[in-house]
Amino acid sequence: MPASAPSLTAYDLTQFRATQQLAYQCVESIAKELQPGITEKAAAALMKTWLQDHGVKEWFHEPFAWFGRRTAFEGFDGLRHLRGFNLAFFPGKTQLAEGMPFILDVAPTLGAYTADVGYSGSLGENLVMERLLDDLLAHRELIVQQVKQRLPLAQVSQAVDRLCATQGTLPRHKAYPFEVLAHRVEKLGDRQTKLALARFGVRNVATLVKNALVTGRREGWSPLWSSHSRSQHPPTPGLWAVEPHLGFRGVGAKFEELLVVTESDAYWLDDDLPHVRRWLERGLLTRTPVAA
Repeated sequence: MPASAPSLTAYDLTQFRATQQLAYQCVESIAKELQPGITEKAAAALMKTWLQDHGVKEWFHEPFAWFGRRTAFEGFDGLRHLRGFNLAFFPGKTQLAEGMPFILDVAPTLGAYTADVGYSGSLGENLVMERLLDDLLAHRELIVQQVKQRLPLAQVSQAVDRLCATQGTLPRHKAYPFEVLAHRVEKLGDRQTKLALARFGVRNVATLVKNALVTGRREGWSPLWSSHSRSQHPPTPGLWAVEPHLGFRGVGAKFEELLVVTESDAYWLDDDLPHVRRWLERGLLTRTPVAA
């Protein structure tokens, strides 16, 4: 196995991986329960209950669900919708119907360890969703390859933008607050809290803000990875929750998973994930990727 990221032990990575596996087990389980007529709010509530039943008491963010054209984040503008807490990306009353795409997204914390995952699918057949899920493989490979080459993170994000243009898709992660492709995930301290603000856990958000305003600024890096100048720095060692989000013809699809970055290497924390298994089953990958 590659050397762990600085300040993260092999045990830490095992715990992060276990939290990520739990989060993906949740979204896969709830995806199987989705039926016509269920609302985004109801799906999000099912995910929250499932994770609480499996020991989760704290979050980076509570579950989100998006159905239909909302999966493509059409009309979404993260910062604009944050103003006045007009949070259009929160789970709403949109109902799922046969053939509609969906995205389930959740970020649980277990003790000191957080994962942030995204799972895309459709209720029944949706050929556009299938195409986008196939297209995401090239993004996963591109991102890790370029981070291994130690290219500035802004350039990696810009390469994702160009790949979207080549594929004929839209980079809908640009509708997220600060247009992020990824954000940092840190090992937290021992003191836990259930405090949350607008579905986001206070402890995780406080750590992200501290990195943005204090540690990162002092050391010359940003915990918010985007195509903008603030990310024009070499890959910063640690864990990053990476979420390329593609849009095409009113359908959106993404994955989200943890990328480990060290001083000289980068690798996905876990390859036993739903989107990787799908690519293997479809013959798009001939073998499970092996960390260098």
